[in-house]
Amino acid sequence: MKSGYLSLRNLSKQFGKQVALQDIQLDINKHEFICLLGPSGCGKTTLLRVLAGLEKADRGILTLAGKDITAVPAGKRNFGMMFQSYALFPNLSVSENIAYGLRDRLSKAQIADRVDELLGLVELDEQRHKVPAQLSGGQQQRVALARALAFSPDCLLLDEPLSALDAKVRIKLRREICRLHQQFGMTTVMVTHDQEEALTMADRIVVMNKARIIQVGTPKEVYEQPNSPFVADFIGAVSFIETVKDSQDNGVLAIRPEHVHLVREGQEKGKPAIVRELEYRGTHYRLVAELLDHQDTSLQQFITMDVPAKVMMGLDVKLNQKIIFTLPAEHIIRFDSMAELSVV
Repeated sequence: MKSGYLSLRNLSKQFGKQVALQDIQLDINKHEFICLLGPSGCGKTTLLRVLAGLEKADRGILTLAGKDITAVPAGKRNFGMMFQSYALFPNLSVSENIAYGLRDRLSKAQIADRVDELLGLVELDEQRHKVPAQLSGGQQQRVALARALAFSPDCLLLDEPLSALDAKVRIKLRREICRLHQQFGMTTVMVTHDQEEALTMADRIVVMNKARIIQVGTPKEVYEQPNSPFVADFIGAVSFIETVKDSQDNGVLAIRPEHVHLVREGQEKGKPAIVRELEYRGTHYRLVAELLDHQDTSLQQFITMDVPAKVMMGLDVKLNQKIIFTLPAEHIIRFDSMAELSVV
């Protein structure tokens, strides 16, 4: 197996009897933006801390550019780390927080130049003399990011950096992190439980569950070609339809809401259902419908569909109304069973 710039081989970690990481194998390319995505307790933050040198793996090897750094302490790894809480020094100004890690590396003049450069990059030049308590959450996040970038790290490690921010600020700073990643060209590994963050920011997503890596792929691959019901269900909305035994589609079918087509009854052959939930979402409506057989008997299964507002206006769909829908073959995902759906 060809090693990546940052390579993890057979990493395992336990806290007492609790398995935090189990046989982690991962290669991260230079300049790549990786998102570790998974539910709470899946091991993603532990993995980030092992990368940073803040936790020691029980087994396994970690290499950077071909050099074994498994036993290298955190302070000598040249990794920038941004914590979920930002961990700013409350009594230091913005400039002093950014300069803190540079004191033993650069001269005073070089530090001043570097701080000026970073303040410009994160657009905080006018806030340089303020202390963290005088800043908004988004501004504190920018200071923490600038501090992590200050010494030009080989890798930038981000532990859910946007989780404490409101929705609009999150979107703005999401773009900011991507811009800085591209500008600096550093290798970035970010932990998140937010599927939208992972889909919009990552070059590749590492989906984790129960201390293991479940799937690694581009955002498009993990969304459109999930390798298990768990991945399909965890990343975006999806409906699972259990098929009739001995039918042509034996097993479980999965489909995303935006791929379900609502059609006029009699106009096109499709499957019948009854609308049980109806939500207006601006550009579209989200429907949850109860599946029927061809005698209009409930199958005790449900499907979610996103229908464009214009289509809904034309069909005049209401709650408890019978509808007809189709599932385009090219968008159907097939699984043998639902056995791997469990999140915990």
